[in-house]
Amino acid sequence: MAKGPIDLRKLPPLKALKGFEAATRRQSVREAADELCLTHPAISHQIQLLESDLGTQLFSRDGRSVVPTAAGRLFYRHVREALDVLIAGAEAVRQSSANRPLRIQTYVTASIRWLARRLPDFASRHPDIALLLTTCAVDWEFDELNADVGIVYCETPPDPHFFWQPLFPYRLIPVCSPTLLGGRRTVTGAAELATLPLISIYTEARNWEAWFESAGNPVTVAPSIVVDTLAVALEMALAGRGVALMNGPFAAEELAAGTLVQAHAHAVDCPGAWGVICRSDRHADRRVQAFIDWLVAESASEPAAAGQPDSPPPARRRA
Repeated sequence: MAKGPIDLRKLPPLKALKGFEAATRRQSVREAADELCLTHPAISHQIQLLESDLGTQLFSRDGRSVVPTAAGRLFYRHVREALDVLIAGAEAVRQSSANRPLRIQTYVTASIRWLARRLPDFASRHPDIALLLTTCAVDWEFDELNADVGIVYCETPPDPHFFWQPLFPYRLIPVCSPTLLGGRRTVTGAAELATLPLISIYTEARNWEAWFESAGNPVTVAPSIVVDTLAVALEMALAGRGVALMNGPFAAEELAAGTLVQAHAHAVDCPGAWGVICRSDRHADRRVQAFIDWLVAESASEPAAAGQPDSPPPARRRA
């Protein structure tokens, strides 16, 4: 069974293969992005990585469609065959590994500030289900090969290849410590809020501008601090260092306790939602069903999101 060594230097960027496969099959970068729950630029970047590695153009443009070149069609046959073989092998292992942990994937903020605090309750209700929680900071794609279920944000419902259940809205709400406001619980208006230190997340560069525009006070915002996750932004807000723009139920306990306050009553509902995702063919798994049912019940018990939501702003990248 043993074979010779593999020259791994000849492998193309493996992470880019899913984007290439979906774009080729759909002949659309945008539809591929929707299917994989990624952004349009992310799919374009994956294709560019492959073209740079292979030294050839894989697609040509035809209006809004992308058409694979001869090299693209040749490469697609090999990619599709390789992915099919990998999936078949992974499924064979999954079926023989019934005792392995239920693998849960989510983002750093959702893990630290929401899910991790609640997982012990699920474990006590289902002592027979072992859990493995993994987090990611900047890789937004649900990794269906290495995770059974995920808690992610999607601007649009994913492809039918996935089961998708929304849990709570992606609502932008400014929060800060009352110490930043001199003991007050709110600012006098959006103009005053703009004078405070605003904490931004670099993957959400336009969220503050969208919030001010929706609040009727359009300004060009230059946040004084830029961080990589909402979890960091909320920690800084708790320390009285600035105003964070919350996008989910990730500070409910602090708001209830008064260590954070909603700095302004206005809130903005963005397209899409936070939700739970898994492959459609995994949804029938007893453990996956139990976890999803528990998540739905937990999200339903969350207090209603604060603020007065306005009309949704333009679609933007998730946080």
